[in-house]
Amino acid sequence: MDIHQIRSQFPQLGEKVYGRQLVYLDNAATSLRPVQVVEKWDEMSLRHNSNLHRAVHKTAVDATEEYESTRAAVAAFIGAAEPAEIIFTSGTTQSCNLLASCLENGGFFREGDEILICGSEHHSNIVPWQMVAGRKGLKIKVLPVDDRGEIRISELPALLSGRTRLCAVAQVSNVLGIINPIPEIARICHANGTLLFVDGAQGIPHLATDVRQLGCDFYAFSGHKMYAAPGTGILYGRRELLEAFPPYMGGGEMIESVSWEKTTYAPIPRRFEAGTQNISGVPTLRPAMEMCKLLESREISAGSDKIRTFLLDFFASRPDITLYGNPADPARKLPIFSITVEGAHHEDLALILDKMGIATRSGQMCAEPLMDRFGVTGMLRASFAPYNTMEEAVYFTECLQKAIDMLK
Repeated sequence: MDIHQIRSQFPQLGEKVYGRQLVYLDNAATSLRPVQVVEKWDEMSLRHNSNLHRAVHKTAVDATEEYESTRAAVAAFIGAAEPAEIIFTSGTTQSCNLLASCLENGGFFREGDEILICGSEHHSNIVPWQMVAGRKGLKIKVLPVDDRGEIRISELPALLSGRTRLCAVAQVSNVLGIINPIPEIARICHANGTLLFVDGAQGIPHLATDVRQLGCDFYAFSGHKMYAAPGTGILYGRRELLEAFPPYMGGGEMIESVSWEKTTYAPIPRRFEAGTQNISGVPTLRPAMEMCKLLESREISAGSDKIRTFLLDFFASRPDITLYGNPADPARKLPIFSITVEGAHHEDLALILDKMGIATRSGQMCAEPLMDRFGVTGMLRASFAPYNTMEEAVYFTECLQKAIDMLK
């Protein structure tokens, strides 16, 4: 498929806003959904709606097969060793909290231990660790980013100690759009005996990802950022680690046996999936992953690269615009552009762009410590997906210039 055929699969791209053609540049927050995903949701809701793993009637068996075959597909998609290493969650936020809870309640942390977090993380990969640290008497350490937004990888060995139990880092920052050197981070952490958790929410829609090649111990992502239904997500963990964890929640389906005297728990991954799961949503991950693979084509990737180069050149030519996340190697930059404009407030810019049909994000992007690092109260973010076009990129720059002129 060429870009126009791809775009035809996303009906929302044909919508109009204030009488203007929608230009959707808020993909880092939530991607749009192709018809294949909506059709799978409808199929599950209208034809296969039944609780999972419980009943023996055909409708329940069909629903369970859809759910479990999706688990196997996800395992293959990210290179997990087996489907049992895939836990379904409501999204990256729940995955982070599930992991934090299991590590805490599994006795993984002792008072005085350390958790190392990258300085460019989303709140979802900060706050759960702070909560655990407060309860267990742990120390939070920060791996800083430089003025370009790149991780100061040279400082990582010195930040690790014999008490550093976990390192938490994003594959790609939702603000900076820089592909972080995860394999190198994994090598350094593992040499110190430190586990590595990777937030893949921004990486998974753009990058072919193999968790074993990355070298991470845990990996999480959200369906709604990669064309699937909202309320779907993944936590990957190596089997030997997951098997040592206690359950995250108690209830139906996470048990092996229950008596008044004692309850025993189901094997992984069902141990971590208490209650009724997202029956209709989880199977939409399959067509969403198929779309991700389709968008990895050389032609589509070349179009995204041209957009990246065009916008990097545009921002570099403007002394009144500061781009955050500008790596020395442009190939390590995804099409996520967060900026501030001298003399113009980010929210005012976003409101004016909206009237021109352009959807962007303004504010702190759930990354307040990173805003503090760069000394700003917020930014304007334009985040592109493979279905965006060069024409949209050019229109964005033209409208941004108009908005700046109006505010100065």
